[in-house]
Amino acid sequence: MKYELPEFLKISATQEAYDKWLSRKASAHLKRDRKRGNIASTREQYKIEIHQAVVRSNGFDEYTGKSLRWNLISTYDNDISKNKGREYKATFADLPTVDHVNDGKGDPDFKICSWKVNDAKNDLSLEEFLDLCETVLRHNTESN
Repeated sequence: MKYELPEFLKISATQEAYDKWLSRKASAHLKRDRKRGNIASTREQYKIEIHQAVVRSNGFDEYTGKSLRWNLISTYDNDISKNKGREYKATFADLPTVDHVNDGKGDPDFKICSWKVNDAKNDLSLEEFLDLCETVLRHNTESN
C-alpha cells in the first residue's frame, strides 16, 4: 500500500476514508497552486507530501499540539452544512486540514492542523499568524 494508514489513525479512520481524504486534499491544493502559477508540481507529489505531513503530525495539530478528530475525515456534508450553517461547521472545528507552509508556488510543503486553526491562519505565514495571535492576546489581556 503506497499511502498506508498511519498507525495512530487505525483506531479512528479506515484506509478507504484516508485514501479519499488524501486524494481530495492533494487535488484541491494542486488546483489552488496552479492558479497561483505553480505548473511544475504534480498531484502525486502533493499526495506524497501531504501523507508525510500526516505521519509527522502523529495525529496532532502542528500549531497547537491539540489532538485532531481524524474520525471526521471524509464525513463533511455540504447539504447539511447549507441547512445548519455555523452550528454544523462548529462540530468540525478539530477536523484535520492541510496547511501550506509556503505560498504554493514552489515545492509543496504542508502541515496538518485543525480546520479552526487553518481558518484563522488563512494565507498568513507562520510569523504573521503568531504576530496576530500575540496582538489578540495582548489586547485582551490589557483590556480585561
